[in-house]
Amino acid sequence: MNPLRRLAIRCGRPGAVGGFCQRRPVHSNVVETLRERNFIHSVTNDAAAYKLEKPTPAYCGVDPTADSLHLGNMVTLMGLLHFHLAGHQVLPLVGNATGMIGDPSGKSSERVALGQSTLAKNVAGIEAQLDRFFRRGTRYAAQRMPDLDHRGLKPVRILHNADWYQDMNILAFLGHIGRYARVGTMMARDSVKSRLQSSQGISFTEFSYQLLQAYDFWYLYHHHGCCVQLGGSDQWGNITAGTDLISRMPFSETKNETGETSVLYENLDTSSKGGESGPLGITISLLTTASGEKFGKSAGNAIWLDENRTSAFDVYQFFVKTADADVEKLLKMFTLLPLPRIEQVMLTHREAPERFVAQKLLAAEVTELIHGIPGLQKALCSTAVLFGDQLSSIQQFSEQDFVDTFAHDQRMVSVPASDIEGKSVSDIAVLLGSCQSKSAAARLMSAGGLYWNNKPVVDKMWKPLVGTDDFLGQGTIGILRTGKTSHRILRVLSNN
Repeated sequence: MNPLRRLAIRCGRPGAVGGFCQRRPVHSNVVETLRERNFIHSVTNDAAAYKLEKPTPAYCGVDPTADSLHLGNMVTLMGLLHFHLAGHQVLPLVGNATGMIGDPSGKSSERVALGQSTLAKNVAGIEAQLDRFFRRGTRYAAQRMPDLDHRGLKPVRILHNADWYQDMNILAFLGHIGRYARVGTMMARDSVKSRLQSSQGISFTEFSYQLLQAYDFWYLYHHHGCCVQLGGSDQWGNITAGTDLISRMPFSETKNETGETSVLYENLDTSSKGGESGPLGITISLLTTASGEKFGKSAGNAIWLDENRTSAFDVYQFFVKTADADVEKLLKMFTLLPLPRIEQVMLTHREAPERFVAQKLLAAEVTELIHGIPGLQKALCSTAVLFGDQLSSIQQFSEQDFVDTFAHDQRMVSVPASDIEGKSVSDIAVLLGSCQSKSAAARLMSAGGLYWNNKPVVDKMWKPLVGTDDFLGQGTIGILRTGKTSHRILRVLSNN
């Protein structure tokens, strides 16, 4: 049976790969969906939050401080994905202008300035990931939300804030935006206060960051009718700076002293101006573990969404190791499973926590969301090979599954069939470099430390036959394990 289908049936996953399909409640107001799933930390405008039944543009910004997003970014993107699936226009914003400045929020020291080539590389990486995240997220949702008309969803529009800053000079910025900022309010922001109290202080560059993010919201509000900004709870000051600027700087006040339109505001489309209830800022709780540690960080290293930086296997392993105290919260925030299904899984999990049912479901769902079904297939194959203790756990995979999973892994060794035929398992262990000699292999077998396809080998003269059930993957794959963690994946090639 296909391992994805087996996992679906075991975990009761809805969707195309198997399991049962359970309808999830769909609210006309996406804010209620976010509240139910414990996303929302604070909102700036309760009245506006209750008037989101109609399609409303929403955005969140990502500064390109690296060439990949990580799980911390994904929390906010999941919130934006819910807006997308509810029929709203979503506008992921790449901060290729603000990325040159650096957001002081949550930072104890000045950010290192990015060079132009690094910035361009990071922007390209982030833009590609945003596009991939929403495409895969929509496919993932379509398999779990039977009422979703994914073809009727509004296309995701990725924007760049350099588009409205590139022709702006410092006099225009100070004259038209700076005059509406109040220094006392800016000084009171938590991100600024904490830095002022530090030995390093804060530069004017980072101090002014909040005005740039505020203007982003103002610009999107007037250009794209964007009434909603999502951000982490550490973005509260920057988000409220935006709602404050929208209330203080009306669109009509964009004329210079001669009555001409300033270059700062040329070609504005006033027809798409923000909604009747005004702007709405939504902050999403920053994820921390039950022990209070920042989520997604391990010794300062993030879990990246780029498979070249964090493999699908590592994403799966990260989530499958989730603490019992955290798993329900993460199922709500990082998956689109119906809440009744999550409650059911948690009941099963609490009855037998040693089976890790909830963690395995969480790991599979998040890996598929980030890396798609092929990525999940690789993660499951790797997990079965490296951590499985039963033949059945690896029998389900095809030769191509093994090849795709371990294609760039030095543990996979490809050998012509002529080099294997008639050879004992001791010979094969030496050939693959698992043992230095046949006598060493024999001693390891006597101690119960040599395994072939997850089964201990006791006969040093046993000869596995190519093309038979002695091998996996249509008779071409053998997994030799010495000890608990040393693996070699043997791929037998045709002699032709």
